[in-house]
Amino acid sequence: MGILRRRTYRHLLGAQLVALVGTGLATVALGLLAYDLAGVGAGAVLGGALAVKMVANVVVAPVAAVLTRRMPRRALLVGLDLVRAAVAAALPFVTSVWQVFALVTLLQVASAAFTPAFQALIPTVLPDERDYTRALSFSRLAYDLEGIVSPVLAAALLTVVSFSGLFAGTAFGFLVSAALVLGVRLPETDRTGSGQVTRGIRQYLRTPRLRAQLGLNLAAAAAGSMVLVNTVVLVRGDLGLGDTAVAVGLGAFGAGSMLAALTLPRVLTGVPDRVVVLTGAGVLGAALFALAALYATAPALPTVLIGWLVLGTAYSLVLTPVGRLIRRSAEERELPALFAAQFALSHAGWLVTYLLAGALGAALSPPWTMAALGVVAVGGLAFGARTWTDRPQPVAAGV
Repeated sequence: MGILRRRTYRHLLGAQLVALVGTGLATVALGLLAYDLAGVGAGAVLGGALAVKMVANVVVAPVAAVLTRRMPRRALLVGLDLVRAAVAAALPFVTSVWQVFALVTLLQVASAAFTPAFQALIPTVLPDERDYTRALSFSRLAYDLEGIVSPVLAAALLTVVSFSGLFAGTAFGFLVSAALVLGVRLPETDRTGSGQVTRGIRQYLRTPRLRAQLGLNLAAAAAGSMVLVNTVVLVRGDLGLGDTAVAVGLGAFGAGSMLAALTLPRVLTGVPDRVVVLTGAGVLGAALFALAALYATAPALPTVLIGWLVLGTAYSLVLTPVGRLIRRSAEERELPALFAAQFALSHAGWLVTYLLAGALGAALSPPWTMAALGVVAVGGLAFGARTWTDRPQPVAAGV
């Protein structure tokens, strides 16, 4: 826990945690707002908002990495947090669906600029690789806690406030995040790198171990989409259980991811990243096939919970070490562009698998849906295993 004694990192981790909890509250509130505006058409509104989120993440992140590279890091992060807080504060006052889309677009543009810039900052604050590995695990835990804590907190708050009050909690989270970042001195931005919008993506695709991550990201997205899109279908529709069982199912996936994140710093000191990541992707594919067979013969909540726990563990094995791979693949001045490339390309995979999981879930039985997404995961693993090499990859000037 030595890295938590470092004031700058402690503030940044705290900022990430409160912002993520706020985002989780907004997710719950947005669903209720969509139902309030569109009734039974709320699903279409949320689906459109999700598509807006993915498109913003894919398109905005590489552009933002260039446009913001000459801005002071602290001013950039604080400014984006203030924009997100203002949007969250405005959401309770919307009266039509188009206003929801407009504000969600603005929120996601700010988030798509904020997240890669924040991720690229951490390795400059923690230059030692062991410290940085621990930070990656804490970051993974933060995302997992957001998925578990935010719904519970939202349920508690809804007993005393309307869903509009959840947006106030979201705005407060972003304001606290801004205050925490404002309270520390951050390393200055290295402004000597290229200003080309596509440089980060091209460098990412030229580096074999990062290019391999395209397939591994797809494997993780296939499993994650099965969980996030179809848990409610399995639990409510197929098994006939209630909302609490849905929350427990999603919690099992988060618990598996947290378990892996807690153990990875120790594992990665003795096991190569390639072995850890490819093993995780292999488990994702195998678990989806095994779960399909088990669920076909024993469609019960314990089957789902065990399967989701395994998928969550393997999911974290695939994604937690990515920051280490990026850090080893570029000089410090190029890190923002590479983190932006990872952010954009991984979300492109999520866009595909979200749509695929939804379409398959509507057209096929749950076991066949699991098996089909297992095929996607295995395909991603095959691409990653064939492409990965740790040989140094020189980057030509002007790439």
